[in-house]
Amino acid sequence: MNEDLIVKSVSIVIPCRNEKNYIKKCLDSFVDQSYSKDLYEVLVCDGMSDDGTRDIIKDYEKKYGNVKLVDNPDLTAPKAMNRGIRTSKKDIIIIFGAHAYANKDFIKNNVELLNKDENIGCAGGPIETINESLKGEAIALAMSSPFGVGNALFRYAKKEMYVDTVAFGAYRRSTLDKIGYFDEELVRNQDDEINYRVIKGEFKILLSPVVKSYYYSRASLKKLWKQYFQYGFWKVRVMQKHGKTASVRHLVPMAFVVTNIFGILLGLVFKPILYLWMLEVIAYLCCDIATSLKLSKKNRSVLRYIPFIFPILHISYGFGFLEGLFTFYVLKSKKYIEKNKKMSR
Repeated sequence: MNEDLIVKSVSIVIPCRNEKNYIKKCLDSFVDQSYSKDLYEVLVCDGMSDDGTRDIIKDYEKKYGNVKLVDNPDLTAPKAMNRGIRTSKKDIIIIFGAHAYANKDFIKNNVELLNKDENIGCAGGPIETINESLKGEAIALAMSSPFGVGNALFRYAKKEMYVDTVAFGAYRRSTLDKIGYFDEELVRNQDDEINYRVIKGEFKILLSPVVKSYYYSRASLKKLWKQYFQYGFWKVRVMQKHGKTASVRHLVPMAFVVTNIFGILLGLVFKPILYLWMLEVIAYLCCDIATSLKLSKKNRSVLRYIPFIFPILHISYGFGFLEGLFTFYVLKSKKYIEKNKKMSR
């Protein structure tokens, strides 16, 4: 590779709001990296937290010269990410989460991946979903399985490969300068949207299991439903912006919801449709139970939750996708969009 194209200096950009229970673990993982401390900084872009998070960040800022607090009065995650990018003067921007922490070689391995090929615009690794309770463990297991999240390889990939998106991506600054920064309208799916532009800009996204990070899953089924509903909702807006159909994994939950609705309604009139709907439900339940049994081999106690978590992931995403179609393609309502932004904060 041309020496002029080798990237070395790094900014870790962490959007954050009210994360006092997790921000210490996150920051500890970055002040203790194997990468040279002279070559990286940690920019915590805080949405004016009021739970004590800011005091924790300020303590790290005083103790470590490469940790900085960046105010984000606009509150939303994409605006926090863009504030961090604009504040940074480094070669590489790594977007991370306050609800997660990194392996000690996280920065080093990302830099090495980006320097493999000058056409790699983004690199990353699969995130390991972890938990703090039995319910959280069940959610983590479901979110790390193909039945739960389809071919979202950044959840469970075991080998190095080129992909369409990653979580906690490491971007060349030159790539971001060319394709643009995060879309500030999108409360969810910002990473999917920007990674679509990375590929559209003729760059590659490399996923490798050597890049390790750990994300705390939600322990509330209600919050999980809301999270995946929003994923489905905002995925439609990404499609609309780019005039591109979502991949199969994004369409399957919507199809599942639609076939169930019409299967029940039309099944009341046409028996063949009723039988087809019953066949679909039986097939789904078989997959659900079989996957739940497989995932719970080490801890059978999670069986009380896992079979119910899969339907939450799929049905909430499907309904969110349908509401997104109605909102963005039928209503085209800006007021409704603003309402959903506020609900997502």
